[in-house]
Amino acid sequence: MRILGDGQMEPDAATESRRFSRTSMPGPLQGDGQDVTTILHLVHHLIHDEEDDEEGKDRPSQPMQNVGEQGHMALLGHSLAAYISVLDRERLRKLTTRILSDTTLWLCRIFRYENGSAYFHEDDRDGLVKVCRLAINARYEEYTTEGYAVLSSKQPMIYQSASCRPGLGQHLCSQLGLPLSSLCTVPCNTIFGSQHQMDVALLDKLIKEDIDAGKLPLLLIANAGTPGAGHTDKLSRLKELCDQHSIWLHVEGVNLATLALAQVTSAVMAATRSDSMTLTPGRWLGLPAVTAVSLYRHEDPALSLAAGLTSSQPVEKLRALPLWLSLQYLGHNGIVQKIKHAAALSQHLLLKLKSVACVRTSVEDEQNSPVVLFKFSQELCAGSSVGSVDGFCAGEKEVLDTFNRWLAEELAHLVPCSGVDVVEHEDEGDWVRFSPLLTAAVLGTQQEDVDELVQKLLELVPMMSSTMSLRQDFREETHRRAPFLTYIEELSWPGLGAVRYESQAEGIDESRREQELKKINKALLTKLQELETDIFFSSGPEFVTEENCIFVGMVADDVDVSELVDTISTLGRDIEESGRLLENMTERVRKGILEAELQLQKANEEKLMEEGMLRQLPLVGSVLNWFSPVGSSIKGRTFNLAVGSLDSTDVTYSTKVQAGRASLQDTPTLSSKRVSGRKLFRRPGVGSDSMSETSSIGPADETSREECTSVSTNLLPSMTQPDKLDQAARRPPNIQGTPEQVEAEEERQPEGQEVDLSGR
Repeated sequence: MRILGDGQMEPDAATESRRFSRTSMPGPLQGDGQDVTTILHLVHHLIHDEEDDEEGKDRPSQPMQNVGEQGHMALLGHSLAAYISVLDRERLRKLTTRILSDTTLWLCRIFRYENGSAYFHEDDRDGLVKVCRLAINARYEEYTTEGYAVLSSKQPMIYQSASCRPGLGQHLCSQLGLPLSSLCTVPCNTIFGSQHQMDVALLDKLIKEDIDAGKLPLLLIANAGTPGAGHTDKLSRLKELCDQHSIWLHVEGVNLATLALAQVTSAVMAATRSDSMTLTPGRWLGLPAVTAVSLYRHEDPALSLAAGLTSSQPVEKLRALPLWLSLQYLGHNGIVQKIKHAAALSQHLLLKLKSVACVRTSVEDEQNSPVVLFKFSQELCAGSSVGSVDGFCAGEKEVLDTFNRWLAEELAHLVPCSGVDVVEHEDEGDWVRFSPLLTAAVLGTQQEDVDELVQKLLELVPMMSSTMSLRQDFREETHRRAPFLTYIEELSWPGLGAVRYESQAEGIDESRREQELKKINKALLTKLQELETDIFFSSGPEFVTEENCIFVGMVADDVDVSELVDTISTLGRDIEESGRLLENMTERVRKGILEAELQLQKANEEKLMEEGMLRQLPLVGSVLNWFSPVGSSIKGRTFNLAVGSLDSTDVTYSTKVQAGRASLQDTPTLSSKRVSGRKLFRRPGVGSDSMSETSSIGPADETSREECTSVSTNLLPSMTQPDKLDQAARRPPNIQGTPEQVEAEEERQPEGQEVDLSGR
């Protein structure tokens, strides 16, 4: 357990692990047996191999279950069960009977289920299947002899709530061989009461209609803690209705764990009167590999045996051994303390969430609710938000669901011990669920984790609110810059929105345009990601309807959306123009080479005409040139890449300096002015460094540039700037820099006077 759990290995075991990694593919069984140590190291490698995998490094690591001493007892139970199974039959029967009797008695007393029997099963749905088979045997007396033929006279009906676990009723029918017409899903309340509770009045009406149709109401599945919201059905009224029509009442849910506490709500206490209920103590207490338990009441042991709830095989009774050991290790007080701790975590979170703006909570009972649901709601903070409040009107529900899914993923990543996840409700949208009864014992959640969860929530909610408010502004600003930018409506993206730069090239086919579009937007995304800003730019989620788009993530409330969209548009134009310039340069080079070849060929022909044929002969030409030298009239050529012209080299050899022309790098582009090493897209007057960020992005005319220069001149001696900006401000004019810095320094110098700007 220490080696496999802690991941610790001996030095020589590391070598064995590397050997296993080379033979990790499945293969034939070796001829010679291996010792236990080698096999354990192989298991260790298979467990931790994914952690060392290169592909697994990028995936977020899931928190491992907190296996304490009680977990070791549960794991030990499986080994003991294998050992006990080899005992002689009489001793095995006595031992298994004692283990089963003790565990059943303890569970019935802890969870207030008097005179009950227990069935231990691996699949938590298997207990319901066996209980339903027991109800069939009890209601159809000839079922044991006639089988399914007896069901044709009166079709059995099974009722479940619309809030039950998805697929539970279908699994039950498939295991029992019943048609899906035997399953009736009862809607929840729509007007009065919780929207997650079964509508009792409608259930009564459905039962009477089935009886009038010649059907037999057989079983009702109720919830003491629905999977989605943790609400409890009105079990008292349901029990009265079941007694009236002789229907078997089965209860399941996470709230059944609170039956172990000293104070239990009346709604949950009514579950003790049910005919059966399913418990999952392994999840509630943090016990690994522990079976689920179904407690039931029935007086006929023969029918229980026929239904499979009891077994005459002693080995099957050993399923209770891990739980038997764990319950003894924890004791009654330890069990109650774990459940009480989980319930206290829910109350602590609910109390903290009351002071968080823009967050809506949903609980069944504020005084005692083991499950807490919360979600971001723009309506609660629309009055204090910035930007256009109408920005979340179009597709509001889908966008809010996307934002809340993102919130749940971020909280689960930032605070993994919290165990929060997402639940989807058809009418109310997506919620973030905190259910410590299912996760606290497994993950070791403490009150400090809940405080950290609230702290992270306080950091994320303002960003979500500002992003939601600015979505409409982002859409409008994008439309203003058409046809260069196209706004992409992607409701599944948790951020400001998506945009695509449209190529302005004309006269090209559709496939070429698509390639050009992909190339430009890919380069534009790279440029945006290189900017020093807090905004996240991405190519979008894995599955999107639109391609070649740039997705903008969450933003703060001080973001200048107009400046952001203008930057995207201008950078896109710069990239497109640079691409065209490169293509033009390629064409210029090709034409220049052809022109140079023609001029060289013409020069060779002129040389031949001037010197004659004899001077071209190897030996004769050398003798003639020695006696009568001839000055060559062939002139060199130089090709200027910037202009694309073919010039003579006479000027170069006469002045010893290459003729200079305007370089492409000397022409200032908007993209070079935008990347200034400062945080971008901030509105003036917001933030501590807003003075330096006022003119960081966007084209400026000569007047505004002179004003910025004068402000920089007055404030530079007294303000402490970052090293990069300080060095750029002190750079002398003769050193290569951006045109704005050179022009600013020239304006600050009096004419005819030199100023030492080296910083000495």
